[in-house]
Amino acid sequence: MDKFDELLFEFITLQLTAESFVYSSGEGVYNNGPMRGRHVDAYTMYKRGTRDYIISAYDKEQVRLLNGVGKDIGNPSWKRSFPHILVATISSFLFGYHLGVVNETLESISLDLGFHGNTMAEGLVVSTCLGGAFVGSLFSGWIADGVGRRKVFQLCALSMIIGSSMSATAKNLWGMLLGRLFVGTGMGIGPPVAALYVTEVSPAYVRGTYGSCTQIATCLGLMGALFIGFPAKETEDWWRICFWVSTVPAAILALFMKYSAESPHWLFKRGRGADAEAEFEKLLGGPYVKGAMAELSKSERGDEADAVKFSELLYGRHRKVVFIGSTLFALQQLSGINAVFYFSSTVFKNAGVPSESANICVGIANLLGSFVAMLLMDKLGRKVLLIASFSGMVVAMGLRATSASSLVSSSNEVYLSVGGMLLFVLTFAIGAGPVPGLLLSEMFPGRIRAKAMSICMAVHWVINFFVGLLFLRLLEQIGPLILNTIFATFCFLAVIFVKKNVLETKGKSLQEIEIALLPPEPE
Repeated sequence: MDKFDELLFEFITLQLTAESFVYSSGEGVYNNGPMRGRHVDAYTMYKRGTRDYIISAYDKEQVRLLNGVGKDIGNPSWKRSFPHILVATISSFLFGYHLGVVNETLESISLDLGFHGNTMAEGLVVSTCLGGAFVGSLFSGWIADGVGRRKVFQLCALSMIIGSSMSATAKNLWGMLLGRLFVGTGMGIGPPVAALYVTEVSPAYVRGTYGSCTQIATCLGLMGALFIGFPAKETEDWWRICFWVSTVPAAILALFMKYSAESPHWLFKRGRGADAEAEFEKLLGGPYVKGAMAELSKSERGDEADAVKFSELLYGRHRKVVFIGSTLFALQQLSGINAVFYFSSTVFKNAGVPSESANICVGIANLLGSFVAMLLMDKLGRKVLLIASFSGMVVAMGLRATSASSLVSSSNEVYLSVGGMLLFVLTFAIGAGPVPGLLLSEMFPGRIRAKAMSICMAVHWVINFFVGLLFLRLLEQIGPLILNTIFATFCFLAVIFVKKNVLETKGKSLQEIEIALLPPEPE
């Protein structure tokens, strides 16, 4: 080879060596098998001695740099993608609102509709919504791959508008349950698609921060529901106003999503490459389009996503990552977090604490933890936050269990119980709340991302359903000591599971993650 070839080959070799080192470090998260293959390719190019092969490799390396991995043009501005993320997080706000809307209003609803004192009926008002969410989440991936991310958000909003209107005008328990079922369907569709959308339209360097935005929106929704629900006990039919209010952000979501960017990943999989380029330009800016499209073409293969079968997700080459995702969501719910959000008013009332003040503190703790997660997600990483979060939740539930034992005097019982609950919510919001949805949407290959997320979220809603249905009954039957001990045990199991199975994804492009983690195709 001439001098030009030799210099160019040395440059490529140095680049590949550096990249291999990055992949092979960091607790064994990424193996360097694919990188070894690229070294072989470089060596083969050297042996062939052709300028064309070397130039081709150089061009590919430049594309990698253009995608923001290198330092030549820096990262794309977050200001381009943020407005689209902001619109998508309205679905998370609605999710949080409808989780908390029955917290302050449940007593008034039960009195007006004639089932006061029936803990099973009260549990159904909560859990029917969760049953609808299970149905919605189970099909959300197939719908999202069929009609696109934007239209699914609009479908979610429509379902919530219909359900909220039915609940607001309910005359009996069955009318309320039917409305909650429609709302739940929208709640089931929204969260997995929001996680998909944030992952697919965000620049890699702020993807964790944007993922935390969905958790912050959920917190604001919960707090909004609590504040709006305060007058429900004194004002007749106020609980109906609480349901009517939720139709406003739902309508805003449906309207503004019409003008938001579609996922370039979905467009590319549908064979609409030109449209994908246009959306990348809208989200990242012109200089980054070529690199983003080149990265996308490494893993996405036209309409391949439509060929994914349900059995492939459960028994095929993707079964391990789907198992990890499903288990992580199951442990999240078995920690007991939503028992706090659904029934905190009841728990505080039994402890002799005014529910209004206590619930405000719960909302503040949730919001504070979410802001901490937003600041640390792209610095410390997903795995670190998960371990710290679940560990803190073990301590918090231990405090709550201790408060219910004979070891604590009655004067200190309230402080331990309420303090433990606030610590529990704070530590949950730091990691166990925002991380799973973002982490799994990063880990799943583009070909199965939407459908695999729908399966994992379906598991989430099944566990959530039974927690909502049985919490009050279990509290009556086995008492807070045993119940909180059970929750603490699940949090401890989550710490062990995360250490052994969860992979770090911070700072990597979706294509880098897929190339590193995807098992080889069977021969």
